[in-house]
Amino acid sequence: MAEFRTYTAIGQREDLSNTIYNIAPTETPVVSSIGKTKATATYHEWQTDDLAAASAAGLIEGADASGASDTPTTRVGNRTQIQGKTVHISGTLDAVDKAGRKTETAYQLAKAGQELKRDMEKTILGNVAQSNGTAGSAARLLGSIQTWLGTNFVTMTDGVAPVGSNGTAIRTEGATASAFTEAKLKECVKSCFENGGNPTILVVPPTQKQVVSGFPGIAEQRYAAPTSGKQTTIMGAADVYLSDFGTLSVVPDRFMTADTSPAAEQALVLDPSMAAIATLRPFQSNLLAKSGDSEKHQMLVEYTLQVSNEKAHGIVADLAV
Repeated sequence: MAEFRTYTAIGQREDLSNTIYNIAPTETPVVSSIGKTKATATYHEWQTDDLAAASAAGLIEGADASGASDTPTTRVGNRTQIQGKTVHISGTLDAVDKAGRKTETAYQLAKAGQELKRDMEKTILGNVAQSNGTAGSAARLLGSIQTWLGTNFVTMTDGVAPVGSNGTAIRTEGATASAFTEAKLKECVKSCFENGGNPTILVVPPTQKQVVSGFPGIAEQRYAAPTSGKQTTIMGAADVYLSDFGTLSVVPDRFMTADTSPAAEQALVLDPSMAAIATLRPFQSNLLAKSGDSEKHQMLVEYTLQVSNEKAHGIVADLAV
């Protein structure tokens, strides 16, 4: 007589892990590294200034003082943008016993918060000009970082810097794209330095991170094969780029927006101390009107990007993918 086996037994409990495995990336390097400040209106403004060019001219003994050379500050600003997520959960779903979370509402709200932070990263890294929107038909948009970078603009081919460099016009894509080179990165860093900037991070998409790791200097860095029986390490990545004008941390960012026609990417040379997220309304979850056996929450944030002085930053555009 055959033994009784699991194939025919009734009443076996399911084996469902109490952990939810989610590998979607939540790192937001730029949002996390730049400053934080407060906005008090939907148009957030700040002032920039510059010093007169250095001069080696002397003054004639006894001569009258020359005319004043005072110059006013420059007033610039950016529009705030609202971004949000809606969570709508039935009362029954919150009540039933679930694996991996106690209540569905709390779990979905936590996930919405992570998604919003990713949305912010993608938004500020883009090439979208600021817009005041229109009542009821068009959203207000902030001018993303690429629309501000005009002074230290470097193109691999024939791209054009944004007009005005104040977030009101987009960068024009080149007709072609070309492989990222160390020479172009040096050109950009040098331009930043000459205009008073001291950038500290190089933000690149994953493909360009691998290109940077292939710059010639990496070939000179190796770990000598040990004699103690330990494993040898092959140096195949560059996390720090030492330029003639300072050190850049090479930061890969998954949320950088690529051009589509032609397919191209960008590298951003940034000084985090000269940029900030200006928040009008911080992250908040609002319970919406109840209309039945469910609860609806709206999570939102309203903020803008403050590029304190665009001369502190640079961009290398039109990089081949």
